[in-house]
Amino acid sequence: MKRFNINYAHLVAALLGGLYFFSCAVNPTFGHLIDYVDLVIHEAGHVFMAPFGMFIYILGGSAFQVVVPSLFVGYFYFRREYFSASMILLWVGYNIVNISAYMGDAVSTQMLLLGGEGVIHDWNYLLSALGVLDYTHDLASITHGFGMAVMIAAAAFCLKFSFSNEAHKV
Repeated sequence: MKRFNINYAHLVAALLGGLYFFSCAVNPTFGHLIDYVDLVIHEAGHVFMAPFGMFIYILGGSAFQVVVPSLFVGYFYFRREYFSASMILLWVGYNIVNISAYMGDAVSTQMLLLGGEGVIHDWNYLLSALGVLDYTHDLASITHGFGMAVMIAAAAFCLKFSFSNEAHKV
């Protein structure tokens, strides 16, 4: 029978991180601590993508919410720090779930947005521009499912690297 060395610090971090991100995913609208970090990243995405036209400018906010933490996943992965990469992947998955909530609001536009009334709702604009606003619910559901799948995979990897003798190997 194979014996595992348990890294208790990793296990506690995986459990706490998993509980936090999964509890945020239950209600993925703004209000969680991580949402304040994500808001800064989202708005920075608009700023960085502004030179590339209106569509890319609007898309940049949500894109940066996925791209920025994904860069950290890549950084840790290439350093062979797989547990750290897995923990950050939880954040990537949550951001996808969070984006799905914003996407799902594209028709009703009830979410409070930074800037107040009259500000462009990113996903209303994007889905309208693509001619798929009628499919908002389906697209948001697919995005939510994908985000949850990423979170579940990330949680599994976190646990794998908490119970592994080879925490730094694939």
